[in-house]
Amino acid sequence: MIHYEYPLSERIRTLLRLEDLFDRFDAYAASPDPHAHHAALLALFELAEVAARADLKSDLLQELDRQKAVLTALRGNPHVEGETLEQVLAAIEAAHQGIYQLPGKVGQHLREDDWLMAIKQRAAIPGGMCEFDLPFYHYWLHKPADEREGQLKRWLAPFSSIRAAVDIVLGLLRDSGRPEMQHANSGNYQRMLESRNPQLIRVTLADELPCVPEISANKYMLNIRFVQAGPSAIRSCTAQPLDFELTFCTL
Repeated sequence: MIHYEYPLSERIRTLLRLEDLFDRFDAYAASPDPHAHHAALLALFELAEVAARADLKSDLLQELDRQKAVLTALRGNPHVEGETLEQVLAAIEAAHQGIYQLPGKVGQHLREDDWLMAIKQRAAIPGGMCEFDLPFYHYWLHKPADEREGQLKRWLAPFSSIRAAVDIVLGLLRDSGRPEMQHANSGNYQRMLESRNPQLIRVTLADELPCVPEISANKYMLNIRFVQAGPSAIRSCTAQPLDFELTFCTL
């Protein structure tokens, strides 16, 4: 199965971008190949740009406070696993303290590093990171793989509380929804949202189906158009009816 997610707010869109960049960084940094570590560094630069949003820290702190209040009220509820609840509350508290203690903008430690900023500046130029452009970076890429990986992780470390908060908020958001089996005829699905007011819409398709969903939504209406996947011209998947899972997620 493949999950397709569509955020309905700029805040959730930013969190999804950060989650994707963290995952991409992990995948690249875990490889010993210098080209993979180059890609990890580029992902780190992107992380710093996305996380530098002025309201990111305050948004995360407010959401963590809200979730803490909601979950604290569940203490003593016989339908809630007490140990799991306490673990989630402890994780929320740790992430909250970590973000609260972050000085300045997120990623400021990267912007204050002249070595990194020289690389970032050249990265904006197509083909601008060749060895003759950045000999010091070429030297770094030839260091032992474990040394490069350790340095990459040290650059990532100050983002750890942001990452923890993103994981908590998106995890709770995804868990809030219950998937419903739906059916689309002629490659189209439309539905009134009424009072649902979701923050995230998830569409789940069997991975053997050669179709992808194009989702558009506002607070009144949801429209999904299933189109053929692949590099060919975009056409609707009208050959056969489609069954898919639809999940509305709201915190």
